Amino acid sequence: MLPFGLLLAAIALGPLLFGQWWSRHYGKTALALGAVTVGYYLLFLPSAATVTVARSAHEYLGFIALVGSLFVVSGGIHISINGEATPLTNVLFLLVGALLANLLGSVGASLLLIRPWLRFNNRRLGSHHVVFFIFIVSNVGGCLTAFGNPPLFLGCLMGVPLWWVVENCWPMWLCSVAFLLSVFYFVDRRGCRMAPALAPSTARVAWRVEGLWNLVFLAIILTAVLISRPIFLREGLMFAAAVASYFTTGQSVHKANHFDFHPIREVAILFLGIFATMMPALDWLQAHARSVLGADPSPALVYWASGTLSSVLDNAPTYLSCLSALFGTQGQALGHPVEMARILSQGRLNHSLAALSVAAVFFGGCTYIGNGPNFMVKSIAERHRLPLPSFLGYILKWTIPVMLPLLIMVWLIFFR
Repeated sequence: MLPFGLLLAAIALGPLLFGQWWSRHYGKTALALGAVTVGYYLLFLPSAATVTVARSAHEYLGFIALVGSLFVVSGGIHISINGEATPLTNVLFLLVGALLANLLGSVGASLLLIRPWLRFNNRRLGSHHVVFFIFIVSNVGGCLTAFGNPPLFLGCLMGVPLWWVVENCWPMWLCSVAFLLSVFYFVDRRGCRMAPALAPSTARVAWRVEGLWNLVFLAIILTAVLISRPIFLREGLMFAAAVASYFTTGQSVHKANHFDFHPIREVAILFLGIFATMMPALDWLQAHARSVLGADPSPALVYWASGTLSSVLDNAPTYLSCLSALFGTQGQALGHPVEMARILSQGRLNHSLAALSVAAVFFGGCTYIGNGPNFMVKSIAERHRLPLPSFLGYILKWTIPVMLPLLIMVWLIFFR
């Protein structure tokens, strides 16, 4: 697991300590560390390790196909908002984003709304606008339905009933979204007062959308998520939708969105290294999840253990490993919907599964790499020349003061 630790340290400290070198060589660093882990698996471990490498490669392909296709298609939709971005209108925007995340998924909603969000606030844009967007739209907001976040959707495919999430997690969603919107309102109001005086805008808030035909390609991508067989059909449909969207979208829309491929290229390279180097960590979790959680895990233990791991590992495989351990305590394997629904209907795992679901989604917002759209949103914001906190700065300035109190509050109210 040493290459994984080194890569996380490089992502955290590289831009801070040697920014110019990191901007030129982050790709070589990520790929070199990933090659060390992959080489170790293929050359020095039993033949079963080849299956692990192949599985991780397929998971990465699915991840980058989804994120990349949504990036291209959302770049073909230009949403212009005219009017004054006040703290109250910003709160309403983020609330719409939180609700939309449950229909389009957190990845789709984030990539569709981040550009209009930045333009709407360009008169006084600050780092808190991006950070709270990541908290609310890219993570916490998508906890209301099985489509809202990748781990919840995987749970649905493994046998968790489709409407179980909304029936059991809506109180946590409502409490957390209200908390984050309230904190954002006061932070944004303070930032509004401290911003240099600007001529007041008299225009009413009005929305205008260009490139609506890309909603067809967006629907194709979201439908493709439901396809698991035959292999690579899902990724092929996503790639085809992205290519069709790119070539049918006029240059004026791409220019208005400041669209280029740099953000997705950065995400593709860094997450290729992350997916490769985190294989030993996920293998360890798969082997020891049951011993870590115990024979009868409490919701509090599930919440903090799975959440902490989800903040630094990809939260989807972390969720699946803990889900497997959780139902394993009842002698049930994943992939048997009828049996899993029976266990949940008897109330035997509802509380612990709610803790796991909420933790996988909420803790994903604690770092830039906790969830797929986080790093994408960061990269797009940086292309708009907005200075954002570093990896450690994000944790120290925003995660600890804002997200940690929320996570503790959710634990005390619902899972203690």
